[in-house]
Amino acid sequence: MTNFTVTPKAQRFMRMMVMSDGGAGAGFRLAVTPGGCSGLSADIAVLPEPMPGDAVVIRDGVKLFLPAESRLLLQGVTVDFAETPTSTGLVFHDPKAQACCSSN
Repeated sequence: MTNFTVTPKAQRFMRMMVMSDGGAGAGFRLAVTPGGCSGLSADIAVLPEPMPGDAVVIRDGVKLFLPAESRLLLQGVTVDFAETPTSTGLVFHDPKAQACCSSN
């Protein structure tokens, strides 16, 4: 089973998305790919059912649809939600990721 953490703020965001965009049985699809300074970026969607190959993971009442690659990439990661003047959305705290830094 995928070992990752979803913070209460991220759970609230996911729950609100599913409530506003989905019907009964809908879930939050989190397709994570390598990239970005945190080491991960995500494509999110609310879907009525998982896509082929997705695993259904329930975290504190939030139904997540996770593709195989996402399950691997999320190992040990904390999924959070941040709202700043420049961006709003999910952020990933991956202890395995290298910090972005300028070499100049």
